[in-house]
Amino acid sequence: MQTLKGKVAVVTGASKGIGKGVAEGLGEAGCTVYLTGRSTSSDSPPGLLTVEATAASVEAYGGTAIPVVLDHNNDEEVRALFERVEKEQGRLDILVNNVYQIPSPPAMDKGFWEHPISVWDDQCGVGLRGYYVASVLGAPMMVRQGSGLIVNISSRGGREYVFSASYGVGKAGVDRMAQDFAVELKEYGVTAVSLSPAKVKTEFILDMVEQGKMQLNADAAQSVRFSGRTIAALANDPNVLEKTGGIYTVIEVANAYGVIDPDKE
Repeated sequence: MQTLKGKVAVVTGASKGIGKGVAEGLGEAGCTVYLTGRSTSSDSPPGLLTVEATAASVEAYGGTAIPVVLDHNNDEEVRALFERVEKEQGRLDILVNNVYQIPSPPAMDKGFWEHPISVWDDQCGVGLRGYYVASVLGAPMMVRQGSGLIVNISSRGGREYVFSASYGVGKAGVDRMAQDFAVELKEYGVTAVSLSPAKVKTEFILDMVEQGKMQLNADAAQSVRFSGRTIAALANDPNVLEKTGGIYTVIEVANAYGVIDPDKE
């Protein structure tokens, strides 16, 4: 059922992982989705994860997809994205902040003093500052229309130790950002929440499992599209403003709305 037909979304960092699944889930609900990423088919071999590949998947699920190649380290490229959305659509209903830069090598299994300082910039730059920049540039459309939903994709790392100190700081910041956005946006009818998937079958996680660096119960793990379906349910709730400022898990929200993981249908 295309409950979000006519609605417009921006999903950042959507060439793979949770971002891809979110874009697909919103597309499944009939949404028009602008999706961002750095990977493009023009400079990648066929079959690799790109914004164009995600766009094709979103269209296959019934949505309208507009892939946008940009670097979230570049504020002007991000500004151009939201200017384009306003020019082409005249509205923005959903902003999903998901973009993230995994350090290379990933910051795991060591003390923070053993990691290069650059891991902070990777995890708290794109993964935290990038959320703020996109929200600053997207919120004005929502404020003017008196409605909208901002979702910060987070993780349990904001509340307990996961991976590294810099990872935890970034995720805690993502949670607090949503809480404070909610305070400032509520009078304008705009909702802001933080949403944490559990262990999700992303390409990164599956690769870590294959390398023996992580364990995963495949039956309990979530599909990436489960997060997208959950956000679609939030966006379709006429009383979603009552949830503003909340820090939720995907499973909490899914249970509240009766959302089913597509891998378990």
